[in-house]
Amino acid sequence: MLWAAAGVVALGFLIALEITARGYGLPGPITTQVQEVIVAPQSGFLLYASMALMMVVLTWRQRFIAAGAAIGIDVIIFLVRWAADARVTHGHPFGNGALWVIVAYAVIAVTRRTGQERVLLLKGVGLGLLLVAGRKTGDTWLLITSKTRPAVLDQYVAIADHALGNPSWLVGRMVTATGPIGARFLDSVYTQLAVAAVVVALFQLRNVAAERRFPGHHLVRTFLVIGLLGPGIYVIFPVVGPIFAYGADGGHWAVSNLWPNTPPPLVAPQHMSFDEITPRNCMPSLHTAWATAIFIHSRKGPRILQLAGAFWLIATLAATLGFGYHYGADIIAGVVFTLTIEAALRSLARGWDRSGIQLVAYGATVFAALLLSYRYLPVEMANHPWMFGPLLILAMVSVIYGYVRTTNRWEPKAAPTRHPEREPVPEPA
Repeated sequence: MLWAAAGVVALGFLIALEITARGYGLPGPITTQVQEVIVAPQSGFLLYASMALMMVVLTWRQRFIAAGAAIGIDVIIFLVRWAADARVTHGHPFGNGALWVIVAYAVIAVTRRTGQERVLLLKGVGLGLLLVAGRKTGDTWLLITSKTRPAVLDQYVAIADHALGNPSWLVGRMVTATGPIGARFLDSVYTQLAVAAVVVALFQLRNVAAERRFPGHHLVRTFLVIGLLGPGIYVIFPVVGPIFAYGADGGHWAVSNLWPNTPPPLVAPQHMSFDEITPRNCMPSLHTAWATAIFIHSRKGPRILQLAGAFWLIATLAATLGFGYHYGADIIAGVVFTLTIEAALRSLARGWDRSGIQLVAYGATVFAALLLSYRYLPVEMANHPWMFGPLLILAMVSVIYGYVRTTNRWEPKAAPTRHPEREPVPEPA
C-alpha cells in the first residue's frame, strides 16, 4: 500500500510539473524522458546506474542477460545513427538500451509475474525509474525557478558570507590556481554525483535478491526526498550563485565582475533582477546535501566505501565553492537540510519516538533560522564576523552532534558474549 501510494503521488507530481512546464512553453519531465527512448539521453551513465538499481531484485543470470541486452540495443542504435549520419550533438550516444531494459522488466512484471515476485520486480523497476524521474524533475524545477523568480537574493547571501570569510572567493582562487586539470577533475566529481550515490546504494541493496525484500531505509530514499523538497526552497529563497551574480558568467545582469578575485563590498543588500535562463538553485546547496547523504550512508560500508564517501563529500564541497556555484552559507544550509531529512526518514522507518521528533524539529528550526538570518541580518553578520561566523558553524555542528548522538542510540546493541563459567575441579582426597 505504501509503495502504491508513493507511486500515485509521484505520478501526480510529474503530471503537475509537466502541465506547469508546458504553461511556460517548456518540455516537462515526462516528455523529456519519453524522448530518451529514441533520442540521445542527457546522461547515459545515469540510465545505466538506474538499470543497476533495478537489477538488485534479479538473479545473477538475469542481471547478465539484462546488461547484455542493454549493451546490444545501444550498439544497434549507434549503428543506425551512424548509417543515417545522425550525429549526437547533445548528451551521450548510449543509455537508450538501459531505459529499454527497465521498461521491458516493467512489462514482464505485469504480464509474467504474480504475487510477491511481481511486487518485488515492480519495486525494482520503480526504484530505477524514480532515479531517472528525479533527474528530469530537477531539470524542470530549475527551468521553472528561472521563469517564476525574476528577482534573486544573491546580495543578501554574499554580504552574510563575509561572516564566514567569503569561502567561495577563497576556494575559487585555489581551484583557478590548479589550472584546467584540477577543474576537469572536480567537474567530473560534481557531474557524476548520482553515479556515486548508486554505488553506495548497490552496497546497501546487495541482499535484496536473496532476501526478497528491501531494507527499511537506504540512500535512494534520502536522495529522492532531497530532490523533491529542495527545489521548493529555491522558489522561496531564489539565489543564482557568485559566478553569475558577481562573475563574468552573469553578463550584464551581474552586479560587477568580482568573483573570485575581489569579495563584494559591504553595502546594503537589495533584490536584484536576473535573466530568465539561469536557475535559482543555490539555497540550499543540494549537491552538498546529496554528497552529505552519500557520506552518511557510506559509514556502514567497508573501509574503501567509507573513504570514497569522504572523498566525494570533500571534492563536491571544493567544486561547489570553487566553481562559484554556491556561497558558504548555502553549504551550511545544505548540511542541516540533509541531516533533518535523514533523521525524518530514519524515524519513519523505525517508528517515531520522542528523540526522533525532537531531532527533526530541532533541525527544521535551525534551517529556518539560517534562512531568516541570511535574509534579514546579513549586514549585522558581516559587521560582526567574529561573532556570527562561529555562531553559524556552531549551529551546523549542533545539528550534526544531535544527529550522531540520537542515531547512535537507535543502533541495535550487540548482546555481550557469555563465557561459560569453569566448573571447579575437586581436589584429590
